[in-house]
Amino acid sequence: MKKFFRLFAALTLCASFLTSCGDGFKTTPNGLKYKFLETNKDAQQVQMNDVLVGTCTLKLNDSVLRSVTTPDRILMASENLFKGDLPEGLLMMHIGDKAIFVVEADSVAALGMQLPPFYKAGTGMKLYYEIHLTDIITQEEMNEERKNYMENMEQMHEAEKETLAQYVSEKGIKASPDDDGLYIAVNKKGNGPKVEIGRNVAINYTGRLLDGRVFDTSIESVAKENNIYDSNRPYEPLSYRVGEMSLIRGWEKGVINQPAGSKLTLVIPSALAYGPQDLGIIPPNSPLVFDIEIVSVK
Repeated sequence: MKKFFRLFAALTLCASFLTSCGDGFKTTPNGLKYKFLETNKDAQQVQMNDVLVGTCTLKLNDSVLRSVTTPDRILMASENLFKGDLPEGLLMMHIGDKAIFVVEADSVAALGMQLPPFYKAGTGMKLYYEIHLTDIITQEEMNEERKNYMENMEQMHEAEKETLAQYVSEKGIKASPDDDGLYIAVNKKGNGPKVEIGRNVAINYTGRLLDGRVFDTSIESVAKENNIYDSNRPYEPLSYRVGEMSLIRGWEKGVINQPAGSKLTLVIPSALAYGPQDLGIIPPNSPLVFDIEIVSVK
């Protein structure tokens, strides 16, 4: 009887300890650990393929890996890739909810996600996703947005074709657009070996916007004339092995099969340049003009 009361007292003390020191997390049948800090169950709930808008802090144990502090598009509700995966928790959320989800770091690393150097496999490290959901973009809304974007891009590209044709005419550039809208004007035909995949090339270049502003060059005198000189970089021909360096498509397409010694002017539509990327000196959806000299092909 004394042993029974001793055991009962121990279990009671243990239960009391867990209640007072518990972390408040629950676990789904699939093994995802979660805790809701704020709930709003009367609001719209996340559905499969919805895009979540809100803030998110991602931690590996106690170390912050990423933090989105201003509401933005942060995640998409998709299929689980392993037991205890995050999407199961996302589908539990409503607009206005705040929650923390705990995912096994080893499971994520096994999918190829790059984790920081201090991650140690097999040590039970956890990824903590703290999410405040402020809005939901449904799959239907995303499809409509994508449709409108494609229509706007098509209209922009059509207008751009006219702009480039006018530019080429005004500048007296002797070239016609290819199927992708790229103009390749051969100002001087070289007689050396041709640019081909796998060959080493050296190319001098000057890149301009349509309004004439020079944004980059390999020629020191041109950089100084256009107030973009940088004493920390070398001014010399760009050397690379064709096919092994990531260059804009318009450049790669323009120089291929051109012989060494050639001088070209490439008028490149934005779709073959940097597209909608904002690079500062190169605004989004900017056509580019490159004056190129193929110095050598080996």
